[in-house]
Amino acid sequence: MSRTVIAAAFALACLVSPPAFAQVGKVYPSEKRVVTDAVTGRRLILLTNGTVSDAKMYPTDQQWAFDGRHIVFRSGSRAGDGKGQIFAIDEASGTIVQLTDGPGVYLTSIMVSRLANEVFYLRRGADNRLSLYRIALTPLLADAETGKVSPRGYETLVATLPQGFILAGGFTLDSDGSTAYVGFDQVEAPPRPQGQPVPQVPGGLLAVDLKTGATRVVVKTGFRVGHVQANPFRPGEILYCNETGGDAPQRMWIVNADGSNNRPVFPESATDWVTHEQFADADHVIFNLMGHTAKLRERPTGIMVVDLRDGTVENLGQVPAKSLVGSDRTGPNSFWHNGVTYDGRFAAGDDFDGDVWLIDRKTGARTLLTTGHVMKPDHAHPSFSPDGTRLLIQSGLLTQGKKLSLIIVPLT
Repeated sequence: MSRTVIAAAFALACLVSPPAFAQVGKVYPSEKRVVTDAVTGRRLILLTNGTVSDAKMYPTDQQWAFDGRHIVFRSGSRAGDGKGQIFAIDEASGTIVQLTDGPGVYLTSIMVSRLANEVFYLRRGADNRLSLYRIALTPLLADAETGKVSPRGYETLVATLPQGFILAGGFTLDSDGSTAYVGFDQVEAPPRPQGQPVPQVPGGLLAVDLKTGATRVVVKTGFRVGHVQANPFRPGEILYCNETGGDAPQRMWIVNADGSNNRPVFPESATDWVTHEQFADADHVIFNLMGHTAKLRERPTGIMVVDLRDGTVENLGQVPAKSLVGSDRTGPNSFWHNGVTYDGRFAAGDDFDGDVWLIDRKTGARTLLTTGHVMKPDHAHPSFSPDGTRLLIQSGLLTQGKKLSLIIVPLT
C-alpha cells in the first residue's frame, strides 16, 4: 500500500469520528473537605463529595499525573450529559477539570503516562471502531486555569484499532513509552448472566506502536484476558490474567512483548484462589491469595509477593478472621485488593468489610487505617501516592454505598 493511500486512510479515520471538545477544560469548583474516621481517628481528605459518583483508576494503574499535582479519575455522571468522561483534580486546591467530552469514551481503558504529562484513552467512533487518543495535560490544565480553552482541543489520534477488534481487559503502556498493549477477545462473548462467572472465550494481547499506529498480535490465549499491565520498570514484559470474575484455574500469566516466554506466574493448586495482581517492582508481583471462606482459611492466605525470576513467595499477612471493628459477616474476613510502594516499604489492602489496612513490609505490622468504605458494586482499591506518604481510595462512606467519592488517606 502506498504512503499516499495510508495517509488518506488515516485522515479519513480522523474525519469519521472526530472527538468532541465543547466541555473539555470545563472547571468544577472544589468539593474538598476534611473529616475524621469514626473508628481510627485518622484524618481523611475528601476530594469529591458524593453528589455524583466518581471512581479512581484501577489500582494496577498510575493515579497521579506526571506533574505529581493532579489525580486523573473517571465519572459516569459528573458531566451531566449521560456519557462517561475523564477528569483531573488538583490535589492541593480540589479544583476539577474535565478532560474529555462526547460519546464513546471507555472509562475502564485509561492510562496515565509515567514519562510525560499525558493521558491515553480509548474511544469508540461513529464507525464503531476503537481509536487510541493522547491528551496533552499541561496546556489543557493551564488554559483551563485561565479560562482560555482552545476550541481545537488538546488530544491527538494515536491509532485506530483493526476492524472488528473486540476490547477485553483494558490496556497498558510500556515503561519506555513506545508501545501500548491491549487485551482482546478473539470472538464475541455472550452476555454475562448476573452473578455468574465471566463467559470464557479465546483472547489475546495486541501491541500498538505509539509513534506509527501500527498494530500486531503479541500472543493468543485459550481464555479471556484481563488486568493487562506492563512492567513499570522493565520494557517488553506484560502481566495479564485469566479473567473469570471468580476463581480461575490459573489466574496470573506473563509474556514478553515479542510473544516469547509466555508462562504462568505462581502456579496454582486446586485450593488456591488468586486475584488482583500487580507489579510490586521490576521483579516482583503482589497479589491476593483469598481467605474469605472457612475452607480457604484451612491453609495460609493473605497478600502475597512472588519473585518473577525464581518463584519464591513472601506472605505479607491476612486480616483477622473477623475485622477488629466488629464484622457482621457470617464468614471470615479477607484482604481483597492491594496497593504497594515500589521501594518495598509498604503494602495496603482493602477487605470484605470495606476497611483499609497498611502493612509495613519491614516489620510485618498491620495497621487499620480507615473503616466503613463499603460500596456496591465497587471496592476501595487503595493506591499509593508516588512518594508513598498517602493512599487514594474510592468510597461509598458518604452515601451508604450508593455513590463513590474520592478520598485521600494520609499515612502520618
